[in-house]
Amino acid sequence: MNENLFASFIAPTILGLPAAVLIILFPPLLIPTSKYLINNRLITTQQWLIKLTSKQMMTMHNTKGRTWSLMLVSLIIFIATTNLLGLLPHSFTPTTQLSMNLAMAIPLWAGAVIMGFRSKIKNALAHFLPQGTPTPLIPMLVIIETISLLIQPMALAVRLTANITAGHLLMHLIGSATLAMSTINLPSTPIIFTILILLTILEIAVALIQAYVFTLLVSLYLHDNT
Repeated sequence: MNENLFASFIAPTILGLPAAVLIILFPPLLIPTSKYLINNRLITTQQWLIKLTSKQMMTMHNTKGRTWSLMLVSLIIFIATTNLLGLLPHSFTPTTQLSMNLAMAIPLWAGAVIMGFRSKIKNALAHFLPQGTPTPLIPMLVIIETISLLIQPMALAVRLTANITAGHLLMHLIGSATLAMSTINLPSTPIIFTILILLTILEIAVALIQAYVFTLLVSLYLHDNT
């Protein structure tokens, strides 16, 4: 059990070639589209959820910030579908890889910060030095604010990676315990199996919540710089 504990986090290969790119491109294929004037219930529900999510995230933005609406909606759909597909048995979850999460977080954070320095350079620089700061504390506060700014994409990526990885490990451990208890103590198996079902429901919620939190924080960084 211990030998295969982290096996699901190893990037898969096909004939020695990395298959992560194909796995990343797979979730968008699951999003249904309609070519008809009248949509079915699935398409209607999907469009309602997209409108609700985009409205909630874009309400606080100005006209310039709302130009990111398509990117942010695409981001939350991609992360949510990737997290949910990772809950399937013998599947690979790309969002458990810190490198991929950094590849999503750094460009979005950098784009928001660069936009802030281009459009509102005075307000952007004002964040490094709060008003009324004593003169002796100015160098220290500038260093602290600079570090807190640079650490934002790392915090985004680590938060997503840690939550998804911890959930997968916990499900793996409880699933292995259920299998072991079925051969040792059969009456206790239904109790552990019930816990596993409840944990699976919790992981589905975590997968959706983490996608929303990641996108919401990117939206807040954008709001601070527009």
